[in-house]
Amino acid sequence: MAKAQDFLKPLNDTIAKATAMTEGRRPDYFNHMKSVADSLHALAWVAFLGKGCGMSFPTAHVEESWQMAEFYNNKVLVEYKNKDADHVEWAKALKELYTPGLRDYIKKYYPLGPVWGPAGCAPPKAAAPAAKGPPPPAAPSAPLFSTDKSPKSSQPKQGMSAVFQEIGGGKDVTSGLRKVTDDMKAKNRADRSGVVTSSAAAPAPAKTSRAGTFGSKTGTPKLELQMGRKWVVENQVGRKDLAIDECDSKQSIYVFGCKDSVLQVNGKVNNITVDKCTKFGIVFKDVVAAFEVVNCNGVEVQCQGTAPTISIDNTAGCQLYLNKESLAASITSAKSSEMNVLVPSDETDGDWVEHPLPQQYIHFFQDGQFTTSPVSHSGA
Repeated sequence: MAKAQDFLKPLNDTIAKATAMTEGRRPDYFNHMKSVADSLHALAWVAFLGKGCGMSFPTAHVEESWQMAEFYNNKVLVEYKNKDADHVEWAKALKELYTPGLRDYIKKYYPLGPVWGPAGCAPPKAAAPAAKGPPPPAAPSAPLFSTDKSPKSSQPKQGMSAVFQEIGGGKDVTSGLRKVTDDMKAKNRADRSGVVTSSAAAPAPAKTSRAGTFGSKTGTPKLELQMGRKWVVENQVGRKDLAIDECDSKQSIYVFGCKDSVLQVNGKVNNITVDKCTKFGIVFKDVVAAFEVVNCNGVEVQCQGTAPTISIDNTAGCQLYLNKESLAASITSAKSSEMNVLVPSDETDGDWVEHPLPQQYIHFFQDGQFTTSPVSHSGA
């Protein structure tokens, strides 16, 4: 097992480095990097050691690993579909590398996992069978039942066998025990009175409060345009008046680590990403590519214009307000809960109709495949 860990250490280190590059503040081309980092787990198929090793079979392992990466790979396809064909080709090539590329290779040559030789190399080929010679003379057959009784061992018994043999004998086994006198009894000993003296009672240690020992780490607040392309809003706390006015359709907005704040975007931008924010609200008009909410808790989003794609990932609590122009938006959710979409009412002006998005699903196996439908709850 130790040798297997040493063999897989370079791969594990590479996966850890790739994953670390996607953590913290989102870099440019985050979806590209996340696709690659998640797909690298497929290369661990060489660690499959058998049915009971805790891994899926190699082909299934590759498919499961790619499913993790495909979520972000699809984001690349959507974002650059009508913008840059090179990114689209890159995303397609990455998928083909694993499915069907690596999957079909394993299925053809190593469906049951890699085969290792005794020294960790390829197993040697079987030698050609030698020419058959005359069979050796048969050995004399031994009798089916032996009449000779095996002599008993003359060696003395050791360990617990000797102890039980001595106890079972007729000897005086208590002859070597010491006799307990009256002064040795606990009730007659002064140092075993059972009374705790005042000197033995130690004072109780003073309780120390841990309040205030854990301080919240907040970076420097930012609201700035970087390199003329990317608006960065970071570490804003308790700000209800944040606004971005001068923006255009070629710029993107990245919001990170904000709490109890509200941001208003007065213009059309390419895409907006809200990452690791708590009790945060954002109002925007038009988005060319996509609007994303990632790793957030308790956010409110209002779209006053159009947004072709809205993505909610790993978020607990999201209120999404859509106007009539943005009802055609495609909403994608993953690992999220308490999601509600509010749309304008057709009957009364100014009222909103709330539609909860399902977070639980039920799966049925029917006609050779699984059918998935959201779980519906009906009250009495």
